Amino acid sequence: MAEHESDQTLLERLRRGDESAFDNLFVRHYAVVYRVVYGLTGTREAAEDAAQETFLALYRRPPAPDQPLRPWLCRVALNTARNALRAERRDTLRVERAALDVVAAGEPSEAVERAEERDRVRAALATLPQRQARLLLLRHAGLSYAEVAAALDLAPGSVGTLLARAERAFAEAYARCISTGAADRSVGKQVQS
Repeated sequence: MAEHESDQTLLERLRRGDESAFDNLFVRHYAVVYRVVYGLTGTREAAEDAAQETFLALYRRPPAPDQPLRPWLCRVALNTARNALRAERRDTLRVERAALDVVAAGEPSEAVERAEERDRVRAALATLPQRQARLLLLRHAGLSYAEVAAALDLAPGSVGTLLARAERAFAEAYARCISTGAADRSVGKQVQS
């Protein structure tokens, strides 16, 4: 029955201490939150940690009744992930992860190619202005234009134009990464504010 309840109804129940409402919200929104933070962090572990922190924030202090939940969750998730990236240096972990990818994959060259592709995408995102990078991450995580607008405090009518510009800027940055070999596993700069 809870799957038919709106987010706002579940949030009201959560504010009254109903833990089953939290469970339902978690199940309903975890995948989107995870995709958003995975796009920023690039590791399963960091994405899971940031997603858990996001839902702890929801449990402890749900958004105001007039705030749409999904954009609120994504904003909290992005901030949580960004803070985690600032707090730790991941270069050594990235090298270890690449080594594990090679061992885990049947074909080492395929694992290396996948790792290089991820690094090129992150390197290209890191060169974009923060708003453009966040636009792309949120949209490609499955948020609607209205949800992206709410998460980034943008006018809903401007999201399409801003997203088109961000996609063009990303394509140019990605092409530069390919031509210069900029994905040299030094993407430690990540998307920062």
